[in-house]
Amino acid sequence: MSTTLAPEVDDDLWSAIGDPTRRRMLDLLLIEGDGTATSLSQQMPVSRQAVAKHLTVLDRVGLVRATPAGREKRYQVDDAQLARAVAQLASVGSTWDARLRRIKRIAEAIQRTRQD
Repeated sequence: MSTTLAPEVDDDLWSAIGDPTRRRMLDLLLIEGDGTATSLSQQMPVSRQAVAKHLTVLDRVGLVRATPAGREKRYQVDDAQLARAVAQLASVGSTWDARLRRIKRIAEAIQRTRQD
């Protein structure tokens, strides 16, 4: 019996993406192209300070890049890191699809055995 190991997943990356506020911020940055903590906080139900903390987390895992702009920083989504996250998600999804197909085959075999 062969076992398929789960693909390598960056837990820090997925922990950052797992927060709904950070996902909303990523959405806004993708739609608008870039933004500051101030501009994002005007579109979010959290304070500017909270947005800044979330941006720090996203920056730490490489999902956004900060560029100094006067007294603030402008943030943009890092396309390469986002593509890496998408690839990880696709890999995990296909691993689980294979596992679920195997579980289905086993359950169907058990059901056939019980019917005989």
